[in-house]
Amino acid sequence: MSQRITPVILAAGYGKRMKSNLPKVLHPLAGLPIIHHVLRAVRAVTTEPPVVVIGHGADQVRQAIGNGVRFAYQAEQLGTAHALQMAEPLLDGQTDLILVVTGDMPLLTPTTFRRLIALQSNNSGPLSLVTLISENSYGFGRILRGPEGHVQGIVEEAQATPEQLAIRELNASVYCFRADWIWNALRRVPLSPKGEYYLTDVVGIAAQDGLHVQALVLDDPQEALGINTRAHLAEAEAVMRQRIISAWMDQGVTFVDPTSTYIEVDVQIGMDTIIYPFTSLRGTTQIGANCRIGPFTSLQDVRVGENCHLVGCALHGQQIAPGTSILPPSGMNLIWAAEAGQSPLATSATDDLSAHYE
Repeated sequence: MSQRITPVILAAGYGKRMKSNLPKVLHPLAGLPIIHHVLRAVRAVTTEPPVVVIGHGADQVRQAIGNGVRFAYQAEQLGTAHALQMAEPLLDGQTDLILVVTGDMPLLTPTTFRRLIALQSNNSGPLSLVTLISENSYGFGRILRGPEGHVQGIVEEAQATPEQLAIRELNASVYCFRADWIWNALRRVPLSPKGEYYLTDVVGIAAQDGLHVQALVLDDPQEALGINTRAHLAEAEAVMRQRIISAWMDQGVTFVDPTSTYIEVDVQIGMDTIIYPFTSLRGTTQIGANCRIGPFTSLQDVRVGENCHLVGCALHGQQIAPGTSILPPSGMNLIWAAEAGQSPLATSATDDLSAHYE
């Protein structure tokens, strides 16, 4: 019988450092709210509908996520252990493994989640967690290991001794728990000096009981980036854009200058298309094969047929027939807008537009 695996996404926090009226997990990243990237990744590797723990901005988060998930409400933000407890009424006796991740970690990949689940599936103990090795502590807790290398606990940075602060193995706050163990363990978590219940404490509880805790060390520490500030958001955007562009390059698309190209996660591009500098591809834009797009071109929810040439235009919601060329009207600024239903200047596919690309 296959295991029932349920993801729980903790998304109840305030996100004060974002300085925004919008809940942190709803800030846009590569064309989607942050939490949607997390949901896509966990759905790829789990068997049961996700549970999202909400609190601050609950109604906004519900509306943004929509159907296909279950919600647990944390009325008071009393820490991550308390947040996970809010999912107990939905999951007690209903799943075998629980994959726990915070809603502000959009760079974690299905491959990492898959490896963590496999690690826990072969673990005699009740939990496995993700760690990273980094000279930059990011404010993360430190992984404490015993003389034989076994994980013994996690100490938060604020409570760490100078010796513990020197530890370079950090907690990424991603866990896979055996469901028949975690609920009782959460009730044993002590109240911290800050008045919160930390999920990290269950690691020490397991070790104290003589139970084995496994750790998966990330190959790419960038995956562990949590978004707490606008600077973190910009950093994650750069990583995500690089991933998207690299993936399309592997599929036969040329980017003349990847650093000046903005592309969102749901854009589709055909083989042998060339993307020129200062081009923005957004929303559900689809571009056929053998196209030349840009420079100075912005496409939002546009469908472009094969063998099209688009230069210096801003299009939204249009369908461009195969073989079409679009360039700015003579004597006008390079960027000009065409909304759905309008007719931009189009030339035949045989017109020589090379001067606009070279």
